[in-house]
Amino acid sequence: MSCVTPWNNELDNLRYVFGGGKMGDTSVKKVKSEYSPRGKMGQKYLASGIHVSMRLWEKEQPGQSKPASARDYETVGFVISGRAELHLEGQMVLLEPGDSWIVPKGASHTYHILEPFTAIEATSPPAAVHGRDET
Repeated sequence: MSCVTPWNNELDNLRYVFGGGKMGDTSVKKVKSEYSPRGKMGQKYLASGIHVSMRLWEKEQPGQSKPASARDYETVGFVISGRAELHLEGQMVLLEPGDSWIVPKGASHTYHILEPFTAIEATSPPAAVHGRDET
């Protein structure tokens, strides 16, 4: 006997509506971070779907801030360890373990790592596609 929850029904309904009456891809994907490819900026690419992807910044070391950039994707993140400053459109927020943040699509921003920093980010659309996060 399977357990059906309201979430499963609602999720199935959304898949039906947005999938044009067809259940979309139902594949389960697992990514072991120890085998994940790395990007040019040091990020590890984790799980990636059609509309969202994850990446890991692991033990990023303190140093000078990189030049500000604006990306064509939205980013949300969560700090696992360490501290960093996020400078975004003239504002600064201190990121510490347990904090989460958002960088809107097109916003000029940079990070200044204060102590070894580990964080997970999700990007939409996926940053790794078409080299979006390498320029």
